[in-house]
Amino acid sequence: MNDSIQTLIIEDDFRIAEINRRYVERVEGYAVQGVVKTGEEALAYLKECTSLPQLILLDVYIPDVKGLELLWQIRHLYHEIDLIPVTAANETVTIEEAFRGGAFDYIVKPVDTDRFAQSLERYKEYRKIFSAKETLEQTEIDAFTGVTDGSYPSRSSSTNTNLPKGIDPITLNDITQLLGADKGKGVTAVELSKKIGTSRSTARRYLEYLVSAKKVHTILKYGTVGRPEREYILRETYEQND
Repeated sequence: MNDSIQTLIIEDDFRIAEINRRYVERVEGYAVQGVVKTGEEALAYLKECTSLPQLILLDVYIPDVKGLELLWQIRHLYHEIDLIPVTAANETVTIEEAFRGGAFDYIVKPVDTDRFAQSLERYKEYRKIFSAKETLEQTEIDAFTGVTDGSYPSRSSSTNTNLPKGIDPITLNDITQLLGADKGKGVTAVELSKKIGTSRSTARRYLEYLVSAKKVHTILKYGTVGRPEREYILRETYEQND
């Protein structure tokens, strides 16, 4: 629990707040520290709590707050807290202002569960990188921001012209490295979903993309009961062991 990323949810609709809480707690390494409904409650909570959350999931449409006022207030008072708006506000001006205010990501309602999980996985990787090292090489920075071969940063796969929709470059890189570390052992979609903290369908989507890109080889894994499962092995390690 102490090692978990403590998360505060600011959402005035209790039903959506509960859904978001469940989304967060499905991702390994996260815990919901609290849920508040208004800007006033949020600021009071932060002022009184003995240990600040590392991450805030913030709805833009809060009854007692206009626009992104609360984001800017939190950013000014608690610059060490990261924020991800989770909101129905999809106006370009609002999204641009959120990123200008230091938002780590921006998720538009209705929330796609896989996209939500990807965002939390990226944030977890971000914290891991910055807590483990005092300096970073340019290549390490590029791996996080998504800059490769002279391309520009991409915060989501939808803006990356080199990858299909639904494939995040950072998650893809993490999965490729994980497969390489297995040294030809291979992994099923179910096993991968547990390792990276996403749904089975998300894990399978990335694995099948790697198959289509001819970077991963598949074999059938026969168990004692039920249908055989597809096992995915990084092609270069498979060919070395073949």
